[in-house]
Amino acid sequence: MRDNVKGGALTEVTFYILLSLYTPRHGYAIMQFIEEKTAGRLSLGAGTLYGALNALQKKGWIAFHGDNEGRKKEYLITKAGKEIAEKELVRLQELIQVATEIIGG
Repeated sequence: MRDNVKGGALTEVTFYILLSLYTPRHGYAIMQFIEEKTAGRLSLGAGTLYGALNALQKKGWIAFHGDNEGRKKEYLITKAGKEIAEKELVRLQELIQVATEIIGG
């Protein structure tokens, strides 16, 4: 994952994963959240999702939540992950502002 390299943009999938984890969720619930919020435009396979979750854990942006002894491990965004998500929101708002000035709205 090449997210936030040198303060750059997050991928859309990463941003949605982080947003989904403001509430503890297991993998399937994350996939459902993303599909619902994008009206089916984004649909993640299990391999893609779990690869992304592993990468986000290594970055310290998400962590396991609860005891995680069953098959369904829950994840939750960390403080560092929230900071990254908030920076991405600001970046997107700036992008929309510039685009609106140029294109109109």
